[in-house]
Amino acid sequence: MTTSPATFNVLYLSAEIVPYARTGGLAQVAAALPRMLRRLGDDVRVMIPRYGLIDPDRQGLRRVLEAFPVPFDTETETAGLWAAPDADLPIYFIEHNRFFGSRQGIYSFPDDGERFVFYSRASLEACRHLGWQPHVIHCNEWQTALVANWLRTILVDDPFFRETAVVYNIHNLAYQGIFGHRVLEVAGIAHYGFIAHPEVSPSLNEVVSMMARGIIFADVIVTVSPTYAREILTPAYGEGLDPILRDRQHRLFGILNGIDVESYDPTRDPALAACFQARNTAGRAACKAHLQAACNLPQRADVPLFCVTSRLTDQKGYDILTAVLEPLLLHVGGQWIFMGTGEQRYHDYLTALAERYPQQVRVFLTWDEGLRRRLFAGADILLMPSRHEPCGLDQMIAMHYGCLPVVHATGGLADTVIDHRPPVLGTGFTFKSYDGMALYAAVVRAVEVYRHPEVWAAIQRHTMEQDFSWTQPAHAYRDLYRRARALKLTGVPG
Repeated sequence: MTTSPATFNVLYLSAEIVPYARTGGLAQVAAALPRMLRRLGDDVRVMIPRYGLIDPDRQGLRRVLEAFPVPFDTETETAGLWAAPDADLPIYFIEHNRFFGSRQGIYSFPDDGERFVFYSRASLEACRHLGWQPHVIHCNEWQTALVANWLRTILVDDPFFRETAVVYNIHNLAYQGIFGHRVLEVAGIAHYGFIAHPEVSPSLNEVVSMMARGIIFADVIVTVSPTYAREILTPAYGEGLDPILRDRQHRLFGILNGIDVESYDPTRDPALAACFQARNTAGRAACKAHLQAACNLPQRADVPLFCVTSRLTDQKGYDILTAVLEPLLLHVGGQWIFMGTGEQRYHDYLTALAERYPQQVRVFLTWDEGLRRRLFAGADILLMPSRHEPCGLDQMIAMHYGCLPVVHATGGLADTVIDHRPPVLGTGFTFKSYDGMALYAAVVRAVEVYRHPEVWAAIQRHTMEQDFSWTQPAHAYRDLYRRARALKLTGVPG
């Protein structure tokens, strides 16, 4: 039997990565985790599609493969391969003009199933032509899930991939990649038929769930926090796939995401009005005053300044937040800055609220990275009342900048925020029941503590000293890669 090497070749597949293509947290993870894994000694290489918004000339890409064949449907398509000028992390771009190059967007096209089937298969074929054989393929989200399916079916006896294990990473179970039978034909696995589960709803059994196939065929499944790994085994959080996940729970793990502490560093962040550190937070006062001035809010150091930086959707807690927001403004006070986009009804609600409370509320219906950093550095409290949150990055970045979070104790929020309840010195404030009054009570608790500056400063320092870097998660992923490869080589069923 083949033994596992000390250094692993890891192919990391992600549909997005900072700074080239981004819609959410996955892009940040894809940029930070592989880079840390390389520092620990593994040969990790990332492949993403070359969308139209990625310009080779402007971004200094170099051509690696002019054209190579990719099996697709009943024929063969041709792909190209580019590489980024990144010395710390090899990033490759799969080129196909019709599927990617001719479009400026990333998702939400009617042929997304075909597009990401092609990207996934082209990534495998690119490895062949590079002569670089992965020991593990780290697949993220539904866009790459069929890789696990292929390695257990049409590529099971392929000498190049016979000993390659698959780690399938779920970031958000709600986005499953649901398509019709045609996508199986395109992927070359239609003759294996649908996969039905007796406990899954008929509506899911009659379609192709890419994510379900990743879960079923991967050697190991991992999600982005230990609590979320437990939650998704239940009907409340399983998005219809909980029976399949329960079948494979002995192969399911939860590893908390980290943040890029080199990029998010309040001691030298150029976006801030003043820099600061855990043991000397004097610069935060300047950041708060600058933020208030920039937002045309009264410059008051004694007033708690709240920020909310999420999508304007029910999943992010806006249903319970809007139920109590006006009473909070009237009876608890404070200044509130909202940044994000989402459902029009919440756009309208917040806009009207800002008009009614011009001394307390500002709304930015956009997403701006610089403003996000200034909010975390200048605001006192981050509000994150998500209905569910697989991991969440904003609460960790905010804590790193000394902005204490008020969160619903779910998923990664429960794993990262320690509720401050003396004598326990916490790192924020949590509430368990998902309702407006529980949120209201948590905000009131936070404001009461804020009125005691010495206590607040102690919590703030304790919070900023927490380790949210990728170091520990990267070690955990290295161990998981080796576990997955051992399971693959021993052929243990599961």
